[in-house]
Amino acid sequence: MPEVRLVGPNGEQVGIVRIEDALRLAQENDLDLVEVAPQARPPVCKLMDFGKFKYESAQKARESRRNQQLTVIKEQKLRPKIDQHDYETKKGHVSRFLAAGNKVKVTIMFRGREQSRPELGFRLLQKLADDVTELGFVESSPKQDGRNMIMVLAPHKNVKPKAVKAEAPEAPEA
Repeated sequence: MPEVRLVGPNGEQVGIVRIEDALRLAQENDLDLVEVAPQARPPVCKLMDFGKFKYESAQKARESRRNQQLTVIKEQKLRPKIDQHDYETKKGHVSRFLAAGNKVKVTIMFRGREQSRPELGFRLLQKLADDVTELGFVESSPKQDGRNMIMVLAPHKNVKPKAVKAEAPEAPEA
């Protein structure tokens, strides 16, 4: 005669009972008999409203997904011999990405003879990191990767990301 360890609807231990008795108890209380630990000896079953249980677990999963933060990595590419105005433009892009709460991967591409002077790229990345210090920090320091040098900047934790909003046209006053 097969037996199960029965747990009541409020988590109380009922004890070891026959399956028929457990099913009868479930029907009397208008609940479902759910096997929660089939590998145990004897198997553990619980009296519960299974539809309600599935609904609540779906709600918990939805809530945890809503609280998750999606990490977005934006990329900005530079060259070692960048002009000052172009550098300011790229720095503005990096600042905007960090202000929005995104990580930024800054890549310096070396071509030809530039590859023999990686210190130029390193200095440029250090300058960029110093310029955006108030918005983010260096998550991974500059590393040479073949023809490229890569650095990752991340926004500060205490800074709330600014919502990117579209400018709505203002209605003229009459």
